[in-house]
Amino acid sequence: MLNIAAICLVITALLAYLNYSFIKMPTTIGVMAAALVISLALVGLDALGMAHALREYETSLLRSIDFSELLMQGMLSLLLFAGALHIDLTELKAYRWQVGILAVLGTLLSTLAIGFGMWWTLPWVGLPLPLIYCLLFGALISPTDPIAVMGILKSAAAPRELELVIAGESLFNDGVGVVIFSLLLGMLASGIAPNLGQGVTLLLHEAGGGLLLGLALGYVTFLMLKSVDNYQVEVLLTLAAVIGGYALAARLHVSGPLAMVVVGLIIGNHGRALAMSDTTRRYVDMFWELIDEILNATLFVLMGMEVLLVTFSLNELVAAAVAVVVTLLVRLLTVGLPVRLNSRAFNLPAGSWKVLTWGGLRGGISVALALSLPVTPERNTMVALTYYVVVFSILAQGLSIGWVTRRSVKMQSSTH
Repeated sequence: MLNIAAICLVITALLAYLNYSFIKMPTTIGVMAAALVISLALVGLDALGMAHALREYETSLLRSIDFSELLMQGMLSLLLFAGALHIDLTELKAYRWQVGILAVLGTLLSTLAIGFGMWWTLPWVGLPLPLIYCLLFGALISPTDPIAVMGILKSAAAPRELELVIAGESLFNDGVGVVIFSLLLGMLASGIAPNLGQGVTLLLHEAGGGLLLGLALGYVTFLMLKSVDNYQVEVLLTLAAVIGGYALAARLHVSGPLAMVVVGLIIGNHGRALAMSDTTRRYVDMFWELIDEILNATLFVLMGMEVLLVTFSLNELVAAAVAVVVTLLVRLLTVGLPVRLNSRAFNLPAGSWKVLTWGGLRGGISVALALSLPVTPERNTMVALTYYVVVFSILAQGLSIGWVTRRSVKMQSSTH
């Protein structure tokens, strides 16, 4: 395990250096693009009879890493807490209903629309999937990835209120998506669809339990932070709250992602304002910013390298193009159109619907959920489709979201 971690960190550091010195893209996009290009180059060289040993080594390294376990049980808690830590709750409160509608209702509608859309279109490209797998694809691809979104937003120059809504939605909708995915996965395993009451009960237990655990854990951590004035101890307390709290959520079978978001919001707002000295605040911010940057870069490097484990076939490439179109169209219908038609209710700058539609980036959470599916013939197709959509999302949408923001929001707002 130590060797694997060492290799991953060395590769990440070298690619980050390469990106900073020569490529000059946003770090997450740059390191993923570099890892993707290098991995594809190895595939090409291997096909020409060269670099076979190197490709085999990278493939064996990736197979030794449980990507789903690494992200869902390792990185995710730290990244969600770090993201929520810098969300201003006072500002977010003004948009709580907008964020709630997009995160909960939007994710649910998106799951159904993508699921049925893929179920209807995939037979046309010769790659049909059972409806339950299409719905599972809808559940895992619907949430916008907070790790991807918040990293890109830093350089997108979006208006503050739009940034708050996008960040808030992405922090909460992944928890909702994981709950829906778990419900559908249970249906797949048992072969029995739960009734409405069972579904609502599971949703309340997972999501409601996660929120309650986050509130309790955040409040206890806040009291402990308030009772001491030592930045080493306080940084350690925040780290323990995140890692220990996520493990506790898993034991209680409640949503760990939602719990970590709530803990991050409490510590980032009440904790920073009422329980930390200026010195502690500075060290806590620096520590979690470093954790965020290092884990983000490592995650996106692994995602770029994962291309070696994805199957390539003409049918899957065509199906992937269909999946990209369907996910973007559903994002427009479930998020962009409601914001466009109810601009007063959402209280966002004119043109925001375009940024919300195009800025719905997918990332590591979607890949991790796809890899957690039971081994069946359909799983390989699911993983391939998910990977293609995520790569398109990060590279195409991530690289152009700044341009879309500048063209849509600023020009629109200047003409109104």
